[in-house]
This record gives sequence, structure tokens and C-alpha cells, in this order.
Amino acid sequence: MPKPAPIEDIIEDDLAVTAPKTSAAGVKAVMVALERGIAQGGVSRTVRSMLRVNQPHGVDCPGCAWPESITGRRKPAEFCENGAKALAEENTLRTADREWWAAHPISDLRGKTEYWLGNQGRITEPMMIAPGEDRYRPISWNEAFATIAEHIRATTPDRCAFYTSGRTANETAFMYQLFARSLGTNNLPDCSNMCHESSGSAMNPTIGIGKGTVSLEDFDHADVIMVVGQNPGTNHPRMLSALADARHRGAKVVAVNPLPEAGLMNFKDPQKVNGVVGAGDRISDEFLQIKVGGDLALFQALGHLLLLEEERAPGTVVDHEFLAENAEGLEAYRDARSVIDWEATEEATGLSRLEIATVANLLAKSKGTIICWALGLTQQPHSVDTIREIVNVLLLQGNFGKPGAGACPVRGHSNVQGDRTMGVWEKPSEKWLARLDAEFGIESPREHGFDSVETQEAFENGDVDVFVSMGGNFSLACSDTEAIEDGMMRAGLTVHISTKPNRSHVVHGKTSIILPTLGRTDRDDKHPSGPQFLSVEDSMSVVKSTQGRLAPVSDHLLAEPVIVARMAAAVLGDDHPVDWKAMAEDYDVIRDHISRVVPGFEDFNARVRQRNGFVLPNPPRDTRSFATDSGRAHFTISPLEYLMAPEGHLILQTMRSHDQYNTTFYGQDDRYRGIKDGRRVILVNPEDLEALGFEDRQLVDVISSFSGTERRANRFRLVGYPTARGCAAAYYPEANGLVHRELVARESNTPGYKAMMVRFVPHTGEPSSTFDDRA
Repeated sequence: MPKPAPIEDIIEDDLAVTAPKTSAAGVKAVMVALERGIAQGGVSRTVRSMLRVNQPHGVDCPGCAWPESITGRRKPAEFCENGAKALAEENTLRTADREWWAAHPISDLRGKTEYWLGNQGRITEPMMIAPGEDRYRPISWNEAFATIAEHIRATTPDRCAFYTSGRTANETAFMYQLFARSLGTNNLPDCSNMCHESSGSAMNPTIGIGKGTVSLEDFDHADVIMVVGQNPGTNHPRMLSALADARHRGAKVVAVNPLPEAGLMNFKDPQKVNGVVGAGDRISDEFLQIKVGGDLALFQALGHLLLLEEERAPGTVVDHEFLAENAEGLEAYRDARSVIDWEATEEATGLSRLEIATVANLLAKSKGTIICWALGLTQQPHSVDTIREIVNVLLLQGNFGKPGAGACPVRGHSNVQGDRTMGVWEKPSEKWLARLDAEFGIESPREHGFDSVETQEAFENGDVDVFVSMGGNFSLACSDTEAIEDGMMRAGLTVHISTKPNRSHVVHGKTSIILPTLGRTDRDDKHPSGPQFLSVEDSMSVVKSTQGRLAPVSDHLLAEPVIVARMAAAVLGDDHPVDWKAMAEDYDVIRDHISRVVPGFEDFNARVRQRNGFVLPNPPRDTRSFATDSGRAHFTISPLEYLMAPEGHLILQTMRSHDQYNTTFYGQDDRYRGIKDGRRVILVNPEDLEALGFEDRQLVDVISSFSGTERRANRFRLVGYPTARGCAAAYYPEANGLVHRELVARESNTPGYKAMMVRFVPHTGEPSSTFDDRA
């Protein structure tokens, strides 16, 4: 039987610390996955969901966007520990019903952690709280949509914002952006703004596409695979199988990270004998423990060394034929990288010249190189320049459009890439809007809308009257936590399309509505045309179907496309040219529209029903062509830039724990890092602790400095940990309040979660600044 929801919240004084692990996965991962699943949904629901996850015509894991093979056999268990935890959270039989909401006033819920809120269970019916009320109360779906329509009609489109979580399916995302643009706004902030926006901002102008240019099968052919600013053991565990297989075949794997993560060292695949009773598989041939923010300097140095080797042995490193046909800017790039300041490079990276040269030697000999990265690179002021330098290094050796080579930004959300493909973007192109308008007979606005950070600013300035969130947990995901929560509580109406209670529900607008939706694993069969399925796009441009088969925990839940359709119809009226009802009744109608609007989705309905879906066009990968302004790939030149902490400060990055998926907490442990029963910790190199005059396990308040202003978060525990010197790490979102809203990546406007300058002071006895007096 499932276990009841926890009564007690996280008690930080129970924190226990042990030595970090040196391997990831193994039998322990299987046991934890089963335990979490059974605790939430019981044996039957757990087994039924796991057997179908990531299988053909099954349910796509609601976790990360790591792909499955489309050519070979899939494993019986095509999921990881954290994927199983994500399924358990959704499959839970716990319910936050009307009695639960009646028993918990907002004043009580605001003092709870996200761990406690999320573990209370699935929301069972629409809920609303009005001005002057202290508890959510049930309302009908008709009343909910009528209230939303009343508020939206009472304001102007530019004062409405529509946020999208990366778990939103393609069909829902397409309808959602269509609704916003039919209303008259491009205010479509999304989670991509907070994570991989820097990747798109760097790649689109340089290679003509903002997505990765590799397939999973390319890992079978690469000579060198670099994993940079990424912790696959927790965030994309199935990636470890691809890396282990590549090493068995002879590829070299280079890990670049400020923390010596277990998943970057060794992988015990529980589906192999070696992973159960043996030592597992080594993952990294080389580990560069880089300082936070030093990756730009690293890739500039690698480019310099590759060019030097080409001078020594002409024709052995640089792919001149590829560059002559496909790229421009080589001469300027060669001039810029002809010399390098090694003293500054070593200061920026924390690496020796020999360590960097060793990796450069591997690259010089490689006939196919894949460079993977994630948020460790994308959330700093110079992130876009860093990723451009990665593109430069890949271009030098012609690592596009050949087996075993390319750029691989790894998405941490299951469909964040698909949402952007479906038009969820605040800066749509004229081509996109023209196709949308022609298909539906509407006139979309051309003025760019708010991204996530600009939405924060609009909240703070009182410029948001209505905020609609398609999944996600906007207040907890944002930087400058206190400011965004204060702003959200001044809005006229907040609407959350959700499965479970979260922090954004309790720092709500003057009026707030929660619309409970079906999850990825739930059966969606209340349609005239019969059961429906949806689709998603993974990190490697593969579009596939996803269909839940489990009975929903309540008869009062609606599917996300139905919610969007009914909300749009209520707001826009019966005379609007879009037939929302037809799309809600039969998702094939949505896909037919998509097939005529979105390039690459021609004959969508037939192709998505293929066993393994279909692959979207990717010009750099498919034809070595580049859809830039000139039709050629571009080398770019960036100055050396890195993060420098003032005296007495460290560079702080945020990170996930192993019991976490973005703002969802599965439990209280970070098993691989040896942290148990606590989250308000700061990991600091023991030598830095001593130099700063602090002790291991000391309780401190953390103060960040940015542009002459400070942010403070109280009651964190210092933990001695083998981080890179001069750097520290804390969990997201507990440390988000330390990030000033204006600390962002240039061009992409992505929050600087990996770029905080912090100092510590002994704890003053004041409560936590983030969750009232819970600490």
C-alpha cells in the first residue's frame, strides 16, 4: 500500500554528512526507485508505469530529454532512478482534495518547503482563492474559466503573461502560444529562458540552428566526447550508458566540472552483471576540475593549441576542405588565437597548462568529437561567448555533418526543446507569425513579449494583471526570490495548471485559480473520438508519441489541451476564427494544424504513429548546411572573460540534489554527494574554509554582492567538500534569492545562477529569508 503524505517538514538540524560516492547508479538506484514508486502509488501502478516508460507507443518519461535509440533494441528498463522518481510523483495515490485545502490556510502553507507541499498528493478539482480569503475552495470548471475570462477582458493583452514549463507536450504548447497570440501578446516566458537560452543565442547566429546537431547513434562513432558543466549521474543518468558504451568501443571521455561528481567517475549499470556484482564502468579518461566560469578561457586555449598543432603538422588537425566550403571567419579567428595569456588562462580555469594540453592532444587526434554541455555553461554573464567558443573548436575540425561529431546541448526538461519548436517564444520570427496567421485567420502581434526575467521585472513594477502558468513553479524557479514573490502577490489573477501543490500556489495573486490537469502517465479518454495521445521532442530532435494508461486519481481532472481550449473559448468568444472545440475533442486536429505551420512536421499524424516516431530536419547534421544570414557557419571572436571573486568572497553556483527535479523534491537526500536530511548547505573546499576563517558544519548567513547591492539568505550550513578552489555550491532553489535579477547572461538574459559572489557571516539567529520562519 502507498505510504501517507509526510506530516513533518525538513528539519535542517538533522543534517548528516558522509564522504561523497565515487560511482553512480547500481543496485542501490534500483532499490530507491522501487521504494519511491511503491510509497507513492503502490505496487501495481508502479510496475505498470515502469514497463511502459520510454518504450515505443508508451509514455515518455516526464523527466529529462535524453533520447532513446530509434534504430536498435531498447532495454526492458529504459529509465533511470530519477525518471522512476518522476513517475512516482505523478502516479501517486495521495490526494490534496477539498478537505486538505480547507484544513490548510495560506499562512500555514507559506511556511512549508517545496518537499512538503509536493508530497501532499494530486490536486483533485479546480480550486480558487479570492481577495480576503485565507483558504482555497473548490469551484466548478465553468466558474473557473468564466473568472479567468473576466480578468483577462478587464485588462489589456500586454499586461497578461503566459508561462510554460518544459514538461508541456507539443500539442498543448502549440495551442497555448496560439491562444496568447490570438489574444494579442507575445508574453510567453518559458523555462528555456532560464536554462538553455544561452545555447540558442550562441548557436543560431553561428551554425543556423539552436538545437543539438548529433544523434544518439553518433556516440557509437565518436573518438572524443567532452561532458562540460553537466552532472549526468543525477540530471541525465541514461546518458551514462551511452558514455560507458562509447568508452568500451575506444572513445575518450573528458569531463569538465567544478565538482567531482560520481556520475563523471564510474557507472554501475544495474542491467549489466558488471554493474551489479562488479566494479562498474569508468566514465572519464580525463577530469578537468575547472573553476566556475572558466570554460570560456578553456575553449580559447584549446582552439589556440589545435591551431599550433596544425602549424606543426599541416593538414592533420584543421579540416580545410570543410571550412572552405562551409565556414567564414577562420583567418580572424586564427589571428585572435595566435597567442594566449597562459597566466590569465590558468587563473581563470584553475587548471594547469599541462592539463589543458593533454585534452588538446586528444582533440587533435580525434576524427570525430562531440561536445556536450548543460547549465554549468549557460548561466553566467559570458555564457553566450563560451558556447560560441565551443562552436569554434568544433568547426576547426569539421565536426558537423559527419558520424560521431557535433554539438550536444543536453536539455534537462522532457519537452523544453519541443515547446520552443511549437512556437513558445517571446521573440517569434515573422515567418512563424505569417504561417500561424494564414492557418487560423488571425493577426498575431509583432512586438516582442516578456521573457522570464522581463516577466519578473514586470511583476516587480506592477505591470502584470494576469499570469497563467502551464505547469512549472515560477516563483521558486526565478532568481531574486523575495522580489518575485512580492510581485506575484500584487497581480490581479494568477492561474496555475498543475498536478500537485507547489510554492507558486501560495504566493498567489489577489485572486488565484488552480486548474488540476492529467499527468503524462494518466489515461486521456474522455473524447468523442476515443483515447488520445500527445507528442514530445527529445534533445536530439526526435519526435515521438506519449500516451498514459493509468486511471486518473480524480474524475474532475482535464487534459492540458482541453484546459487551453476551454480557457481560450471563454476569453475569445464564439465568433473567434479558431475552432478550439475541435482541437480539444481530437488531438489529430491539432497535429494537422501543426503540420501546416511548423517546418519539418509535414504528415505529422502518420509519422508520429511510427514505432519510434520521426527525426526533424537538422541542416548542420543532415547536409552540412548552415541557415545563417550568409548561408555559412561563422567563427566568432570573444575577449577573455572569467569570474573573479572579490577578497573574502567565493564564486557560488547552484545545482540540483540527487533527490530533485528542478523545483520538485523527491526526498531529502543527495546520496552521491553524501548529504542527507538537509538542503540548506554550502559546499566549500576545506582549504577555502580555513582561509576564510570558518569551520566545517558552521552555521552561517550568506550574503551575495552584485553591482553595489546585496542579497542575504540566512541559516546555511557550511560543508567541507572537494570543490574547485575559490568556488562553492548550493542547492537550487534555496540559493535563488541570492541572485540579483539583473545578474544575467548577455544576449540570452538567462539568470546568473552560476555566477554569484558570496561571503559568509556567522548565523545571526534570524530565520531564513526564503521560507518565512520554517528554518
